[in-house]
Amino acid sequence: MFITTLSLFSFSDMDLDTGKLNIPYADKMTHFVFYMVFAFLGCFFLRERTRGHLKLDKTIVYVLLSAIGYGILIEVLQYTLTDDRMAELGDVFANSLGAFVGIGLVQWLFSKKRPLKWKF
Repeated sequence: MFITTLSLFSFSDMDLDTGKLNIPYADKMTHFVFYMVFAFLGCFFLRERTRGHLKLDKTIVYVLLSAIGYGILIEVLQYTLTDDRMAELGDVFANSLGAFVGIGLVQWLFSKKRPLKWKF
């Protein structure tokens, strides 16, 4: 809900003056971080909801496809439903890359020398 609201909300009436701080590609970094957290927490959400019975590999596929699909859907909605928001292919790439990194973190946590246990 948080990502959806921020993605579709119009900020044109608000004074969002950044002052002298101008970070190149800050928008893409934000997309990357949101979807990295989305994928990371999504895996743990499915683990908790299924009590570990859904295998890690299947969970990763479901969460990855959901995150990428959701990112594409948000961009389509920005293009069709909003007047002042722009859909960008770069946002889809940043979302997807963030989701892959979030999934990579989950895989790392469950595959290192002393891994976390997937099943309860």
